[in-house]
Amino acid sequence: MGDWKTTDGLPRRRRHRALSPWREHLRDTFWFAPTAALVLVFVVWSAATAADDAILTALRDSGDEDAVSDLLGIAEDAKTVVTTISAAMMTFIGVVFSISLVAVQMAAGQFSPRVVRIFVRSRITKATFAVFLATFVQSLLVLTSYDSQRDPALVASIPLVQSVLTLILVGLSVVLFVMYVNSTLRLMRVAHVVDLITREALRVVANMPLDVSAEEPVGTGTGSGYSSGLDLAPETARFAHHGRAGVLRDVDIVRLVRMARQSGVVLRLVPRIGDFVVPGTPVFAVHGGPATKALRALSFQVSVGAERTFHQDLGFGLRQLSDIALRALSPAVNDPTTAVQAVDRIVQFLSSVARRPLGALLHRDRRGAVRLVQPVPGWTELVDLGFTEIRGCAVSSPQVTRRLLAGLDDLLAAVPEDRRAPLVRHRTLLTQAVERTVPQAADRAFALHPDRQGIG
Repeated sequence: MGDWKTTDGLPRRRRHRALSPWREHLRDTFWFAPTAALVLVFVVWSAATAADDAILTALRDSGDEDAVSDLLGIAEDAKTVVTTISAAMMTFIGVVFSISLVAVQMAAGQFSPRVVRIFVRSRITKATFAVFLATFVQSLLVLTSYDSQRDPALVASIPLVQSVLTLILVGLSVVLFVMYVNSTLRLMRVAHVVDLITREALRVVANMPLDVSAEEPVGTGTGSGYSSGLDLAPETARFAHHGRAGVLRDVDIVRLVRMARQSGVVLRLVPRIGDFVVPGTPVFAVHGGPATKALRALSFQVSVGAERTFHQDLGFGLRQLSDIALRALSPAVNDPTTAVQAVDRIVQFLSSVARRPLGALLHRDRRGAVRLVQPVPGWTELVDLGFTEIRGCAVSSPQVTRRLLAGLDDLLAAVPEDRRAPLVRHRTLLTQAVERTVPQAADRAFALHPDRQGIG
């Protein structure tokens, strides 16, 4: 489970941490960052109030009434600015994010509804919204700190530090607004969207342990369904899902390994990450020992939600890239160049896993013993996911067929001999489909000529 650096351009794999699922789930929400910012602004405002009180007390103790009068004048001038900020900031927030919602809707219609999560997970979007709200709340808090007294000897509060802090937040809001507009415009571009999806998909690959079982899962005649290359003890128990129905998003690997080690068993995740589970669906199988009381908490170590996430889902990136290509090839959109850009990234992803073992991930404890077996898609399944639907829709688009053929040829040159079969099958089926569909020999020859740019 240690760190390693890849030689194929993938990111460095990180050790699974106990808070990893929580961190990923919080990234898929939009409320956490603004809430944390509001709590923080109250803390900072309290500290600034204490600083203002300390300054006023120190000046009075020194008998410097002129300095108090000067500070009071500065604070009164700042009050006008703070009042303007308070009145304008909430309107500004509403206008900016109304435009953003329209942009998200357009992107979902142009690419795929599944790319909306990119906007939700965007750090700059959350930071901008959080700072905007913090600036608004800070301005309101500062206004409550102003004293109605104008006599330097009687005034109880001069919110000078608080006003300066508000102006700093305004400056930060302006900077973040510029960054936010730039980020939103980039997310409207298909090249940037498919690049983000590909990077997240490659990050999932990089986080996979290198210790993997045999390539394809097969049945064993006992209903266990684990990989033929993995020597597991007989299955002794199964635990079913008892929560709400939904997509299996991820499992807490660290805690599952710890629970299996404490019970002296091996746990096997029955469904794959991304499968839809309902109450009663078998989720965990126990091998090598009885089901102890400690294992009754297994149901709390899985996360089920409304949609898939990248966290542990190896095939989700290909699913999104395929969706973008299919949307581009639909008669309503008819954008083969976007489909070619998606195919570029599909080939990139498949190239990154071309020589990696696939099938089932083996998670070990500190002593090196396998404690958790997690199924993942095999090579054939990934190739089918990446090409099957696109191949069926691309027959009438020579730009896409040429790119598909070039991509399949590149992969055939990169993969080991035992992984060539699904690629050859897709190339053959694509060639046959074009020959059946395109009547003119010259057009068929053109559509079946491999080209990495489609039609450059």
